[in-house]
Amino acid sequence: MLESALRLVSRGKLSRMHVNQVRKLMTPLRPGFLFVCGVVAAAARAGVPVYDFEVVHAYPHDPTAFTEGLFYLNGFLYESTGLESHSNIRKVDLASGRVLQQFDIPGQYFGEGIVNWKTKLVSLTWKSEVGFVFDLATLKPQRQWHYAGEGWALTQDGKQLIMSDGTAQLRFINPQNLLETRRLEVTLNGKPLPNLNELEWVKGEIYANVWHANWIARIDPGNGQVTGIINLNGILNPSNLADGPDGVLNGIAYDAQRDRLFVTGKNWPTLFEIRLHLSRHN
Repeated sequence: MLESALRLVSRGKLSRMHVNQVRKLMTPLRPGFLFVCGVVAAAARAGVPVYDFEVVHAYPHDPTAFTEGLFYLNGFLYESTGLESHSNIRKVDLASGRVLQQFDIPGQYFGEGIVNWKTKLVSLTWKSEVGFVFDLATLKPQRQWHYAGEGWALTQDGKQLIMSDGTAQLRFINPQNLLETRRLEVTLNGKPLPNLNELEWVKGEIYANVWHANWIARIDPGNGQVTGIINLNGILNPSNLADGPDGVLNGIAYDAQRDRLFVTGKNWPTLFEIRLHLSRHN
């Protein structure tokens, strides 16, 4: 059913008959599928490459972790989780999913994205306009920092930190003083792409989750244009999704040394290592 619906939508053959066929095909699927198909269709029309995935390996992931931030460094995963009174930052063994170190964020804060910078780990909170700086080795907090508006996610390009705030804009942050230096609007087919969430720097591009979407945007950091769409619909068996609307795809990590790409979601029991292939629907 998934392949048939994607074929109809991505080729732009949306006659009334085809629309009815797609609706029938989507009836047993989760509501987010229509949005995925719409994005795939828009990307195809705009000449934006669409990528499918191959699962290379599946690793255990804490199903109680409401994942907000994720990165890979020196053989370990670092993860931040959200929700007031449940937010923490943790160092995780990749193979087993076991938490090796953990710092619990004070209960009034909703934890968000994290990123490493030299010997530090920098974090965000959602609506409090405050973040934290930790010692990367011990996860002990060292100081706070402040920003205007919401904090969603962080990554870095080796020169600057890059921050999302739930809009179509990315903020570039000086890692020395944690002051904003500029903003970049992200566009798909000439239109702003809102709800940018978890971020990762991969081979000179910014990979971004989009809140409540089963796909990842590949973004040109120079002009903000989406250069590719990674369609991850179906990567997790629906029976393993958490109850409620928030068990969504969120969390990207990249092992640059071994060229490994990892993805997971909020309250997902699995973290996936994936390999990308150009979709035959391009």
